[in-house]
Amino acid sequence: MSKRETARAVAETMLKGFNRHYTLYREASARAKGLFEAADWKGIQELVALRIQMYDNRVAEAVDTLREQYNAGNLPDEVWAAAKKEYIALLIDHKQPELAETFFNSVSTKLLAKEYFNNQFIFVKPATSTEFIDSEETIFQSFYPDTQGLRGCLRKILHHFNWKVPFENMKQDISGILHAAKNYLKEEWPPKELNLHIQVLNSAFYRNKSAYIFGMIINGSSKHPFALAVVHNGQEKLQIDAALFDPQQISVLFSFARAYFLVDMPVPSGYVGFLREMLPMRSNGDFYTLVGLHKQGKNIFWREFTRHLSNSQDKFILAPGIKGLVMSVFTLPSFPYVFKVIKDTFGPNKDFDREYVRQKYLLVKKHDRVGRMADTLEFSDVALPKNRCDEAFLEEMRTLAPSQIEETDDLVVIKHVYIEYRLKPLNLFMQKASPEEKAAAVIDYGFALKELASANIFPGDMLYKNFGMTRFGRVIFYDYDEIEYMTDCNFRKIPPAPNPEYEMSGEVWYPVNKGDVFPEEFAPFLLGEPDVRQVFLQHHKDLLTPEFWQGKKDRLMKGELDDFYPYPQSLRFRPEKTEVGLVDRTDV
Repeated sequence: MSKRETARAVAETMLKGFNRHYTLYREASARAKGLFEAADWKGIQELVALRIQMYDNRVAEAVDTLREQYNAGNLPDEVWAAAKKEYIALLIDHKQPELAETFFNSVSTKLLAKEYFNNQFIFVKPATSTEFIDSEETIFQSFYPDTQGLRGCLRKILHHFNWKVPFENMKQDISGILHAAKNYLKEEWPPKELNLHIQVLNSAFYRNKSAYIFGMIINGSSKHPFALAVVHNGQEKLQIDAALFDPQQISVLFSFARAYFLVDMPVPSGYVGFLREMLPMRSNGDFYTLVGLHKQGKNIFWREFTRHLSNSQDKFILAPGIKGLVMSVFTLPSFPYVFKVIKDTFGPNKDFDREYVRQKYLLVKKHDRVGRMADTLEFSDVALPKNRCDEAFLEEMRTLAPSQIEETDDLVVIKHVYIEYRLKPLNLFMQKASPEEKAAAVIDYGFALKELASANIFPGDMLYKNFGMTRFGRVIFYDYDEIEYMTDCNFRKIPPAPNPEYEMSGEVWYPVNKGDVFPEEFAPFLLGEPDVRQVFLQHHKDLLTPEFWQGKKDRLMKGELDDFYPYPQSLRFRPEKTEVGLVDRTDV
């Protein structure tokens, strides 16, 4: 086989691997509709976790095939350069070219040496346009109220998704939608321009116990985004739970602290473009990530990061805050993210290894984050300009994580790193907060623990330093090395001491087994300050009792999943007191 024929075969093999991946991805995403109709919430959770693994599995298959059939790890440079050109030619008229380019990168970087990671043999920049991709399946549907009015138009929209479960009271739901629109748009409602119509994305978005309809009202030169949350009413009927018209509140649905959506997209760039038009404050990378195409989100993030590096001059420094026992954390002040590297040697009482920590982060990636756990981007062999690295940062890496760095004259290569959106550590926030801000933070911290518990997550180390505060005042958990499933914990009450001497000695007089948790022990670590103690006990005293935690565990063991709403309770059409006790606060 000639070099040209080999290059063509390599390109075709890669594209075949990607096409298989996206076919399976779409099939998995499409299953969400049936699971939603059946109210199979456990099935939706499992589907999200299953879909995350699909990409890496397909990449591994393609790598194995290329090695076995073409000895791809030893191909000369000219073959790789030709393979890239052949691949670009194959992407003409492809419906997911940007994803296919990322797949090419994922496969080739596992075959090429590290020095090739940022060169002409991979797609450092997009080579194929995603503008105006034709598709037999439309991206959005347009609905016109000229003959049936807005009520009839909304009725058509709700019927458009062909759910097998009927609505309990569609007339009432439509009235609620129109009322919510009037409340937000005020004098702009009702719309009256000649071109008035409503555009709605063709596929519903599924997550947790809800389905979401995303669209825009087009009225003259104005475009008003909206989102409709559809839920089960507990009596085998559907209902609209909320209608969101505020772009900031709609944007919250795409928060980095929430699970990925399940949505069937024939042309993902079309869906992302529509969402970006609705919510320009979110990036393309945000949307690709939140619809489950997290590798594409990573790719876009990396392009933005490298562009920022070339247009900035500040240095990578150690992140402010209390140093962790497991991670070294650094940041670039002008870039809103932190970089976390697993140390070679952990601090006291951390009797686990690097692989254990990686599995914890993978657990969070696959789990429902319920708006309380930060998503992470995982990278290997990240090359940083050495002249942009602060000496204190370099010294900590050389001392605490020497196996994780390689240095040349010009570069510092981090072998494995997690990247998260940068938050203000909760302990630092509380040091400078006003009394009102501090009280609000303590209250939301308690709600964060309760919501995590309802999602089957026990944080383990609940110190304030392991939580961050968003710019909208929401508490987010971001330190995962000690998290456990609630169902794997045993919540116990401390038994009475056999005599006063035992109690005064500070020695443990009762057996402690793996997985045992004693909530009474939380208070000394969390409630040292009198003002914090007063607010916490007023709102969350139950968190210091084993009964609260065991009650949550019992519900989980029975398969009972609590409801989580990524919008204020005041926007719900039929608000009710929930067990979790959510507050009206905006997320990031």
